[in-house]
Amino acid sequence: MSETRIRDRAVIIDQGFVVIQRWGIRIIVIAAALYVLGWAVGHTWVVWFPVALAILFATVLGPPAKALRDRGVPAAAAAGLVMLGFLAALGVLFSILIPQLVDEAPQIADRAAKGVGEVQDWLVNGPLPIESGQISNALNSVEDWLRDSAGDISSGVLSTIGVATNVIVNTVLILILTFLFIKDGHRFLPYVERLGGHRVGGHLRELLYRAWNTLGGFIRTQALVSFIDAVLIGVALALVGQPLWVPLAVITFIGGFIPIVGAFASGAIAVLVTLVTNSPQDALIILAVIIAVQQLEGNVLSPMLQGKSMNLHPAVVLMAVTAGGSMFGITGAFLAVPVTATVAEILRYANERIDTTLTTGGDPVAMTSTAPATASDPAAVEDEGGKQR
Repeated sequence: MSETRIRDRAVIIDQGFVVIQRWGIRIIVIAAALYVLGWAVGHTWVVWFPVALAILFATVLGPPAKALRDRGVPAAAAAGLVMLGFLAALGVLFSILIPQLVDEAPQIADRAAKGVGEVQDWLVNGPLPIESGQISNALNSVEDWLRDSAGDISSGVLSTIGVATNVIVNTVLILILTFLFIKDGHRFLPYVERLGGHRVGGHLRELLYRAWNTLGGFIRTQALVSFIDAVLIGVALALVGQPLWVPLAVITFIGGFIPIVGAFASGAIAVLVTLVTNSPQDALIILAVIIAVQQLEGNVLSPMLQGKSMNLHPAVVLMAVTAGGSMFGITGAFLAVPVTATVAEILRYANERIDTTLTTGGDPVAMTSTAPATASDPAAVEDEGGKQR
């Protein structure tokens, strides 16, 4: 007969505490590393801010530059033509829409503050009065903030790009970096692959390629979705006779680049301003339109245009925006989702390699990347003459 061995309970508990201790030390080390990384990024934000914006611009401008290169246009000329078109579009935007937004921003803030006051009066004195000091205090805080900010918004609308240093210096630096990224960015992945060597070069190339595609897809999709939202809401505002429909539509477009939070904030401003300038009925109409547009965006536009490329849960997006905004302000909220999507794509690739290793029994580092380097792939290796090999 086989003898049954009974393990002592104290040994099992002791082994459990050993595992907890081991993972506790790992978590502390990882948290310390993330803290040091955040500290370093915060103190060198003056460098990373223009680089990050230049990369975002390059993800949008890179495909047309590549299309020109495929038709035989030299890389420098293709980048120059794309940059000229980009600057022309910015010139039209700044000359037509932005001045109007800057001029009307104090009025929008003041009327939004009055709208908050009317909402507070309705909650207290309406058909279903609410006796809640917390609600009143919260609404009073929002109203005071909007009134205090009314004079500062017009001067601060264009100042977010100069958070770290002078606006002109940052703008010139961003434009130069964007041009260089468009001109020579297609040579970067082949260089990284050669630098990484046989074991890890292919993985680095594949990771960066996926991150680039995810980032570019997110920016292009958000721009298109935000534009559609701004057009639909702007038309609705114009139909109800809202005199500030153009700047409110611009605010809607800008807010669309900050998922969830931006749409909620810009929609709330549009409803509050309409409540003051028009009537409660018009405000309810705009609220219904905004809800319908958000449902169209969430259930039709984003899934159709973006598919599952992001694959981020709304809770993750909300936490990322909150964390980015808390640490780095408006720019952090804007960059939080692209950074989170890039990190998520890296984790997905690592998970794929682990699954491949479990099924094949191979070395996840030694295994080469399975993504082919094709003519449409920016990771396609080019020689000095620009020919693929």
